[in-house]
Amino acid sequence: MREKRIIFAAKVLSVVFTPFYLPLLGLAILLAFTYLSLLPFMYKLLLLLAFWVFTVFVPTMLIRLYRRYQGWSLFEIGSRERRVIPYVISIVSYLFCYYLMSAAHVPHFMGVVLMAALVIQVVCAMVNLFIKISTHTAAIGGVVGAIASFSLILGFNPVWWLCLAVFIAGLVGTSRMILRQHTLREIVLGFLVGVVCSFVSVALL
Repeated sequence: MREKRIIFAAKVLSVVFTPFYLPLLGLAILLAFTYLSLLPFMYKLLLLLAFWVFTVFVPTMLIRLYRRYQGWSLFEIGSRERRVIPYVISIVSYLFCYYLMSAAHVPHFMGVVLMAALVIQVVCAMVNLFIKISTHTAAIGGVVGAIASFSLILGFNPVWWLCLAVFIAGLVGTSRMILRQHTLREIVLGFLVGVVCSFVSVALL
């Protein structure tokens, strides 16, 4: 019974902190805690909705359809060789979302969040050609890197936010190992890729 509860908790963590939701979370934090909070409520709501459609709903549905077409289980599609198409779907969806945001002339910081997530996806896809990598920890690592970079740009104390993000990263990484989706090396590599790509992307963009 205890083992089943642990596995269930690991599955819940994997779903709640799926890579697709974390860029949306980053945008929500910017809209709530920076000067972007001064934007009209309906404008912010529409932005979040558009962001959700192209970074969460569209890639999730397309990847699910692709998996069902191939007749693969969630575990089977997690193999390194079968992750190529899901990466391509995610990258194209993110690019399309960035194009729409640029066309709509949204504030710069919002595009930075999306571009950082896109860079992480591209690097993970490239690394995946040689070794499997955890996109879950890459995504939460991206949150850590973004917090650190934005703290330097905006001049706020990031300690508590970083502590929370690193704690969640530990939980997510542990859950992926419990579910036997990744090894410790793949977990750590994903986290480092996310931190570095996000920090550099936000700092340069």
